Amino acid sequence: MSQLDSFMSADSLPPSRHRGSGLRRVVVVVVLVLVAVGAFAAYRAVSSAMDVDDYAGAGSGQVQVTVTRGDSLTAIARTLEKADVVKSADAFIAAVSGNDRASTLGPGRYTLQLQMSGQAALDLMLDPVSRAASRLVLPEGLRIGQTVKAAADASSLPKKDFVAALEAPRDLGLPEWAGNRPEGLLFPATYDLAGDEDASALLRAMVSRFKQASADIALEDRADELGVSPYDVLIVASLLQAEGVPNDFSKVARVIYNRLDAGMPLQLDSTVAYALDVTEIALSADQLKTSSPYNTYENKGLPPTPINSPGEAAIEAALSPARGKWLYFVSVNPDTKETKFTKSYDKFLEYKREFQDYLAAQKKG
Repeated sequence: MSQLDSFMSADSLPPSRHRGSGLRRVVVVVVLVLVAVGAFAAYRAVSSAMDVDDYAGAGSGQVQVTVTRGDSLTAIARTLEKADVVKSADAFIAAVSGNDRASTLGPGRYTLQLQMSGQAALDLMLDPVSRAASRLVLPEGLRIGQTVKAAADASSLPKKDFVAALEAPRDLGLPEWAGNRPEGLLFPATYDLAGDEDASALLRAMVSRFKQASADIALEDRADELGVSPYDVLIVASLLQAEGVPNDFSKVARVIYNRLDAGMPLQLDSTVAYALDVTEIALSADQLKTSSPYNTYENKGLPPTPINSPGEAAIEAALSPARGKWLYFVSVNPDTKETKFTKSYDKFLEYKREFQDYLAAQKKG
C-alpha cells in the first residue's frame, strides 16, 4: 500500500468529527497537485514557444506563397519556411496552436512579407487582403492539353486532377450535341480564380462560358439554317482558328464548305499536326502520310472533333462564310499573315511556291 493509500485508508483516519476535516485536507492536496501539473505544462508550452527560431516583427519586401488544396497546417508552415516568410516551420506552428481561425486557411496565393514572425505571418494570411487574385487567361486556339497546362499553372492544381475531370465529361455540363467530347468547348476567355475551385469546377466554368457565347450568337439555330450540326460548325471554327487570321476567317470557311460540297479532301496541315501533337506550320511529306482519322489528306470530310478551342470570331465566321468559289488558300507569308485564295489548281501551286520561297528564306536567315 502506498503512502497515499495509507493516508486515505479509513483505518488511518481518527474517529468522530475530525474525519471530515482530514478528508478536506486530502482534497486540497489533490487540487494543489493538479494545479501544479497544469502550471508546469503551461510553462513548458510557453517555454517551448519561446525556444523556436522566429523572426521579430512584420518583415519586409514581398513574396507570393501558394497553398494547395489538401495542405495541412504543417505543410503550410514548411512552405512558409522554404520561402523565408518565417524563420522556421515551428514558429508558424506555435502561432497556429490554439488559434481557431487557423483552420480557415484555404488554398490560394498569398502575398506576404519576407522574414516575418510566425504570429505576423498567420495574422496576415488570415486577412483577406493577403489573398492574391489569380487569373487564368486562355487565348483562342489552344488544344485541350494546352488548356490543361495553363489551368494547372494558374490554379496550382495538379494536371492529373484536370485529366481525371475530363475523363468524366458527363459532369462538365457539355451540351448534348457535343456527345461528351470536351475538345473545342473549353472556351477561350479570362477567368478570375478565387483559389478554392477544384479542377472540375474550373472546367465547368469554361464550358459554361462556351454555352453563354454560343447562346449569344444563336449557334444552334443558325447552324440549323446553314444545314449543318452545331458540332460541325465548331469543328470548322477550330480549323479557321488554326489555319487563318480573323480577317480571312469567313473566306477560309467558304473554302472548307466548298471542298466538302465537292467531295474533296480538305488537305489541311493543321489537322495532321493535331494528330501528331506538334505545332509546326509546315509538315514533311512523311508526316502528311500519318495514319489517323484526323489526316484530312487521307480522309474526306471533317476531322472527328474540333482541333482546338475556337473563339467567338471563328465560330461566327463558320456560321457566316463569305461568298465565293474558292477551293484553295495558302498563307504565303505567315509573318505578314498574307493569305491568297483561288479556285484554280494552277494558281494554288503558284501560291504554294511563294510559301516555299518564304520557308527557304527563313532557313537562310
